[in-house]
Amino acid sequence: MLRLLHSACSGQYLPDSGKEPMSTLLSALQQERVAMLKAWIANLQTAIQLNDLLSQRELDAQAADVLNALLSVDPETRLQDFGSVVWRPLKDVVSSISVSRATLGFTPSETALFILSLKPVLFEQIRKRWGAESDKLFAEISVVDTFVDKLGLVTTESFIKGREQVIVHQQEDMLELSTPVVTLWDGIVALPLIGTLDSARTQVVMETLLQAIVSTNSRIAIIDITGVATVDTLVAQHLLKTITAARLMGAECILSGIRPQIAQTIVHLGINLQEITTKAKLSDAFRVALEKTNRRVVRVDKAGTVVTAAKQEPAKDA
Repeated sequence: MLRLLHSACSGQYLPDSGKEPMSTLLSALQQERVAMLKAWIANLQTAIQLNDLLSQRELDAQAADVLNALLSVDPETRLQDFGSVVWRPLKDVVSSISVSRATLGFTPSETALFILSLKPVLFEQIRKRWGAESDKLFAEISVVDTFVDKLGLVTTESFIKGREQVIVHQQEDMLELSTPVVTLWDGIVALPLIGTLDSARTQVVMETLLQAIVSTNSRIAIIDITGVATVDTLVAQHLLKTITAARLMGAECILSGIRPQIAQTIVHLGINLQEITTKAKLSDAFRVALEKTNRRVVRVDKAGTVVTAAKQEPAKDA
């Protein structure tokens, strides 16, 4: 009885021969590799509901990869030594599967259940060999249970990392989508900004604008901040960096969307925008851009005759 309690507390069983029990277990499991794979796949079919995210063939392949990694180690390896480098290939296989499932859109529960469903298969093999020895049966089951639980934790940790990677990629995609550069006219591009400007987004804005200036050979770039809620010192610095970079590429920038509240904030903060052309509306900035490129907007009748020119304002810095 004392030996049984000791096994339960330590997760180990010490037989009279002095050998570690898991050496015998792994050796026995390796002999039943094919039968165990079939049993595990059968368990997965009842425990996991397949959907469009994963086919039956892919599920079978993942189960085979995990089981092969588990049973390919030295038979003398102890399952208790989960931190040993011997188990690194198994952890890598499980981590890879978890990350791929996170990318595909599986839930954490579905991913963890894939590994935990291996328990009944291992327990059945233990029961067949040591069903008549209650103390050893308990010890072996305890060690296998702990081992699979730790493997489940690896699955969860890898899934979280995979989901974080997905979120980061989605944020990067959203940043690119939130900074579109629009060609308004030959040699004139516009960059409407919406939301807030931080260091990461400013870098994306700058790269996107510079690439557009080069690809379209534009001389004028309009940066519209109508959709920017607030402009503080940090936002202003980011805008100035973007405008300076554009100037180095040979393009002149016009800043539009200066609302009264933003104008008061800029004055209060002492931000110097005197060298930058600013306009309250995007339409005004576009008119100035046309003038700077020696163009003007006119009205014509149905016959194509010029009726009157639209009101023009001389280009000047606000």
